[in-house]
Amino acid sequence: MGTEETSLNGENKNFIELEIDKDLASGRFDHVMTRFPPEPNGYLHIGHAKSILLNYGLAKEYGGTFNLRFDDTNPTKEKSEFVESIKEDVAWLGADYEGRLYFASDYFDQMYEIALKLIRNGKAYVSDLTAQEIREYRGTLTEPGKNDPNRDRSVEENLDLFTRMKNGEFADGEKTLRAKIDMSSSNINMRDPILYRVAHMSHQNTGDKWCIYPMYDFAHPIEDAVEGISHSICTLEFEDHRPLYDWVVREAGFEQPPRQIEFAKLYLKNVVTGKRYIKKLVEDGIVDGWDDPRLVSISGLRRRGYTPSSIKKFVDMAGVSKSQAVNDYAALEYCIREDLKPACARMLAVLDPVKLVIDNWPEGVTEELEAPNNLENEALGSRKVTFSGELWIEREDFMEEPPKKYYRLYPGNEVRLMYAYFVTCTSFEKDENGKVTVIHCTYDPETKSGSGFNARKVKGTIHWVNAADAGEATVRLYENIIDEEKGVYNEDGSLNLNPNSLTTVTAYVEPALMKAKAFDRFQFIRNGFFCADCKDSREGAPVFNRIVSLKSSFRLPK
Repeated sequence: MGTEETSLNGENKNFIELEIDKDLASGRFDHVMTRFPPEPNGYLHIGHAKSILLNYGLAKEYGGTFNLRFDDTNPTKEKSEFVESIKEDVAWLGADYEGRLYFASDYFDQMYEIALKLIRNGKAYVSDLTAQEIREYRGTLTEPGKNDPNRDRSVEENLDLFTRMKNGEFADGEKTLRAKIDMSSSNINMRDPILYRVAHMSHQNTGDKWCIYPMYDFAHPIEDAVEGISHSICTLEFEDHRPLYDWVVREAGFEQPPRQIEFAKLYLKNVVTGKRYIKKLVEDGIVDGWDDPRLVSISGLRRRGYTPSSIKKFVDMAGVSKSQAVNDYAALEYCIREDLKPACARMLAVLDPVKLVIDNWPEGVTEELEAPNNLENEALGSRKVTFSGELWIEREDFMEEPPKKYYRLYPGNEVRLMYAYFVTCTSFEKDENGKVTVIHCTYDPETKSGSGFNARKVKGTIHWVNAADAGEATVRLYENIIDEEKGVYNEDGSLNLNPNSLTTVTAYVEPALMKAKAFDRFQFIRNGFFCADCKDSREGAPVFNRIVSLKSSFRLPK
């Protein structure tokens, strides 16, 4: 849970809201403008959802403005595919950025001019050191760094070299532009950080115009300042970078520089969010893409059947604080269950089928029964389902030799077939391997559901699908892609993968489910909530992803 404080007017606010209130009251800013600034080097995950919703929520709360901006300063890892996926994810979560879509590369000319200004002011210089040498000169957390041998180059020489860097005269890694700050600073980020590097690469937005690219720590504060961002809300790992952020906007000469405020990331226990790990899972064919429903990428959660409102509920539960905490995946599952319970029709589907034959059912007769769509939401109405003498039921609903307190079908026991009649098991058939293939029953015509029959009670009710018109659908059942007992990583840094993370079955479902369209969500009675897959479903041949089971291990904190 997040840390809340009480403002002067008695409202409960998180620490970021309290700081914004102070800034508005003091006149530091008269308008709140926030942004979500992803690097387009992969797909977004559940942690990014917190940043999106927080930044957009703050702008909306204060009647401000929200920008979506791509920090596309590293063409070695960026793709247009990632740009498009991020745009879709942000819009799906409800963060409206219409008319306010920007790219860091839109400001490359301004960044270059600011770099020239820093050189002229003696605040930046061109270095000949290699990346390894720069690391060696930087020092450690306990030892100061050493000055770069090129630190005292003249302004004229630095301007000439930097211009030649831009013109493509040097190879990758041959020169860098560094800020001239303080090699003995206790903050290692302030020890003459690199501002520009040479990279002869085509950029997804600017093509081949540039062969030098700004570093993130230089580009990001400039982007914020150019756009007029008031509050740069970012995660805690950037706290040590804040002095450099402030140095850049101050030395660049922005009159009303943005203010950076850091908050704790959203972490989920036993999940994979690292881009290099997900990239390997995709490349090795272990998952079928960045949107595989076993991943907690936003596109994976969307494909699995999660809703924007359930993710927002989860982010709200996690709260906003400075304290790092790890959240249980069960809390996310709780949120989607709460979202879907009143919204989904409860449908008949049998995932591990075995045939049930009612021997005394009138031959050739099919009956229509009334089935409510959701007893918790009468507005969803009801539907007709067909019933006959041959049905499919779940294999686990029959046992030849049941344990105590087993109330479903076994020889001599009577149960209710949901929406239908009482049936009593009389016998069963097995194949040559001893597997039950057919269960025989008789039914009592006086016990029809809704008839008011109360002469006797039964303890078990099971669901079914009429064999005569049932459709065959592919159903995917998911577990965590990580083996939770072993933890996320092996000793060698590889992932502890769960070999049972995906089970695919052919289910029998009531006819209405065969018409499901992409993202249609249902509760399959007793089996969980399911969503029609948006990639693999075809007309008349749906593929259903289990979003979440019906049982929850999560308890709301008191």
